[in-house]
Amino acid sequence: MSEATPTPVLDVVVPVHNEEHTLGPCVRRLHEHLVTTFPYPFRITVADNASTDTTPLVAAALTQEMPEVAVVRLEAKGRGRALKQVWLASRAPVLAYMDVDLSTDLDALWPLIAPLMSGHSDLAIGTRLHPDSPVVRGAKRELISRAYNLVLHAALGAGFSDAQCGFKAIRGDVAQVLLPLVDDPTWFFDTELLVLAERCGLRIHEVPVDWYDDPDSRVDVVGTATDDLRGVWRMHRTLASGRLPTDLIRQDMGRIPPTSGVGAHVVRFGVVGVGSTLLHLGLFAALASVVGVGSQTANVTALLLATIANTWANRRWTFGIRGGEGSLRHHAQALLVFGGTWAMTSGALGALHAAWPATPVVVETLVIGVANVVATVVKFVAMRSWIFADRGVLGAPPPAEHPTAEHPTAEDESAGRELEAAR
Repeated sequence: MSEATPTPVLDVVVPVHNEEHTLGPCVRRLHEHLVTTFPYPFRITVADNASTDTTPLVAAALTQEMPEVAVVRLEAKGRGRALKQVWLASRAPVLAYMDVDLSTDLDALWPLIAPLMSGHSDLAIGTRLHPDSPVVRGAKRELISRAYNLVLHAALGAGFSDAQCGFKAIRGDVAQVLLPLVDDPTWFFDTELLVLAERCGLRIHEVPVDWYDDPDSRVDVVGTATDDLRGVWRMHRTLASGRLPTDLIRQDMGRIPPTSGVGAHVVRFGVVGVGSTLLHLGLFAALASVVGVGSQTANVTALLLATIANTWANRRWTFGIRGGEGSLRHHAQALLVFGGTWAMTSGALGALHAAWPATPVVVETLVIGVANVVATVVKFVAMRSWIFADRGVLGAPPPAEHPTAEHPTAEDESAGRELEAAR
């Protein structure tokens, strides 16, 4: 691109590896579509992932044919690597990518990027799993795709419907914040980016797409799915460790945490409370039925175990705290609350035994349950206003510094130089 060419509003990246026959028709078709339908400056960036055929020559010829086309050469394969480098180097306010086979109907491109241009959404994805999405592909791919998305919902709590559709867009400012935190350089890149965006409270817009699977696709579906499952496990551990600054990003970008309100805390605390109360009562009934174990001993033992489980669950789920920092202090504070709960339940038992010396275990369990309801209210107030008061909204502490737009990696700087040269 010449120096007089304005900064593009949209930068569409087409990652390729050994696509000498497909690249030309794809870029020409995409270019014609953008010229016809997109009224703003745009760029098409071919990200050559270490091709060993004549793909680089084809790409270079396209830049001479169409001034809106640029090429970036990467010496290592990986769709995620290509997108990360080119997107971080681009100055366009809206960034997109699509597969070179153009399996997605290009009529979905404007609905994909319009919410990002208006500021309504932060990311946008094409989805093949929407009821309004006509999809033509083999049964094996359909089964693997749906099974994979079910795994994402169960393991990572994903709310989006289609992680791997090769048709996505992101706002440039959002990309500068999120991309340095995405580790995967290959196919799991999409999933990692989307899950991270959700955890940061960002809005993901979904667009139903017409999808026609390329019968000549060289993607190893089973191998890719296996790698994705490894990525799911890695990201699950990363999120559980609290190393990602999702809450800080959410705060900086003005997003309201979905779990920060009192109502959300009450609901989650209530679910945990029901579980721990059932655990307490079940353990008490079991221990109190053992010969030689008194009801007071059974109560304090069951309550102690249930309190430990309750604190752990509320710490991680209700108040969104990850990692080990502050864990011992939180459990110690919870044990002080445990003392008050134990006093209430043991006092109720003492009063019951004074009035009814031969109280059946069933009645004892019922009385402890009522006392637990009162103690639970006290426990919630203590957790929200004291134990987790400094963490109830912001969650985990900030981790070690990650590379950002102000501190780019060597790969990012290299991509930026290549993109500037292509202009």
